[in-house]
Amino acid sequence: MVFLLDYFQHRRDCNFKQAERTQRIQSLTSYHGAFTTAERQTLGKPIEELVQDVHKQVIQPIDILRAYGKAALKAHEKTNSVTEVMIGAAEGWVTDGSINIKGPLAGIPVSLKDSIVVGGFDTTVGYSCNVGNKGEKDGAMVRILKDAGAVPYVKTNLPVTLLSFESTNDVWGRCTNPHNNKYSPGGSTGGEAALMAAGGGRIGIGSDVAGSVRAPAHFSGIYSLRCSTGRWPKNGMCTSMPGQEGIPSVFSPMSRTLGDLTYFTKSMIGMKPWKYDHSVHPIPWRGDVVTEYEEKKKLRVGVLRTDRVVDPSPACARAVEEAVQALKKQGHEVVDVEPPSPYEALYIASQLLNADGCKTFKSFFRTGEWEDTGARQMSWLMSLPSPFKWVYYMWVKYIRRDDTWAGLVKDWKEKSAYEQWKFVAKREAYKAKFHAWWEEEAKIDIMITPPNATPAVPHDGMHDAVSSCGYTFLFNLLDYTCGIMPITHVDKALDQLPSDFNIKKLNGVAQGAYKLYDATDMHGLPVAIQVVGQRLEEEKVLAIMKTIEDALGDDKYQLMEIE
Repeated sequence: MVFLLDYFQHRRDCNFKQAERTQRIQSLTSYHGAFTTAERQTLGKPIEELVQDVHKQVIQPIDILRAYGKAALKAHEKTNSVTEVMIGAAEGWVTDGSINIKGPLAGIPVSLKDSIVVGGFDTTVGYSCNVGNKGEKDGAMVRILKDAGAVPYVKTNLPVTLLSFESTNDVWGRCTNPHNNKYSPGGSTGGEAALMAAGGGRIGIGSDVAGSVRAPAHFSGIYSLRCSTGRWPKNGMCTSMPGQEGIPSVFSPMSRTLGDLTYFTKSMIGMKPWKYDHSVHPIPWRGDVVTEYEEKKKLRVGVLRTDRVVDPSPACARAVEEAVQALKKQGHEVVDVEPPSPYEALYIASQLLNADGCKTFKSFFRTGEWEDTGARQMSWLMSLPSPFKWVYYMWVKYIRRDDTWAGLVKDWKEKSAYEQWKFVAKREAYKAKFHAWWEEEAKIDIMITPPNATPAVPHDGMHDAVSSCGYTFLFNLLDYTCGIMPITHVDKALDQLPSDFNIKKLNGVAQGAYKLYDATDMHGLPVAIQVVGQRLEEEKVLAIMKTIEDALGDDKYQLMEIE
């Protein structure tokens, strides 16, 4: 009986939140209809120009909010990307002194992943048990934004558990990719990516523990920066895994354009976030580093063609090659690299991230609540009794002869503190080994990799592809700064699998990814590259991303037009 009551409460809370969202959207009568000429001009301007216009009183923050509020509702109608609609409250904030209109982000609407705390609004993280958890005060992240002059106006969709490259939950429903609604926009910050790709925003904030601001940028065709821990504030949020520090999550910026990404990052760091959040290192913005790398005539660029676990699909390999050729034409030195085993990193990181036996993210579920298909695969395998898991491991290793998948399965269990500490020691040893390789052997300025083996996954595809996250997860373990920049789109004429391709010859991780790859069905989906620096090299990564985009010239990625 208790379980039945729990289920009915779950359904009531989900229905309440969706009805509340609908009512808020319907009440914004002036935010519906076609864009005016002035609104289209506003939507087309970089945020730095808009800030200057606000400072000069050429435009008022309320006018920018109305343009982007209207754009966000249009994007939401197409993608189901918005969770909490804060536009009505934001109208008050821009007039009552809550927003610093002299700040570096004066009047700029900013979207936020649903997990970020805004006073007066719920922070459900996609779990119905969190419905009604609103507090009065803004979290530290939002206080910095308002003091900088930014205007939080919507929160965005994400996957329940936060452990998926999809963005679906019972509370808010399924978020879709604006390029093709049969595909995911990414996760766990998929709502942000869908919103910005469709033109509903220019800047936003997400979080990343295994690729959660990078996979969405790759899947949806926007830009993102995975900051190193301590460079971007992280307090003032809710999560599905409080206390998980084996692979720390980081909050980081996302944007529709590279120029906006750089300006946003510079502005936030310029706010001295360490005065708001004890976890932030007191490192000011280093403009000299930006200048050094923007002006450097010959970069040494390492290219990771494959992580040797899942080779990139033809579309993703082509995107890397296009960037490589553009750099070579500008005289930069480009070399293929083979770093210490990325598989070793995937093994260590996956064991650390789920050292609790998947108990924490499952503890928030109510009876009958939908669980992301990828997370369900992880928790199901984790819950298998040891004798059955041993038999499965032996079958994979000796019958299927798949050492890659068998190695991940073997130790897939809840860890004692003693066992977890051993994995932390392995993590630190791997980080030291990778650092020595970069400094002493590779001697590169930057590294380019695919962001994922494939473009966007179809809905519920994470059931098969849950373990195919090594290209991003590697750099969470290392805590390296990474940028994502879109390069091209899937082309059904160029990106077909070779005629002799045989999925049965792949390891279990690769099979899960390639079950989903179909260049014909994926035609038109965005494809990005990942630009990787070492720890705390945000300025350097952004500068070299600009070098790459400049090298691409007229062939650079074309954003989806705002309808």
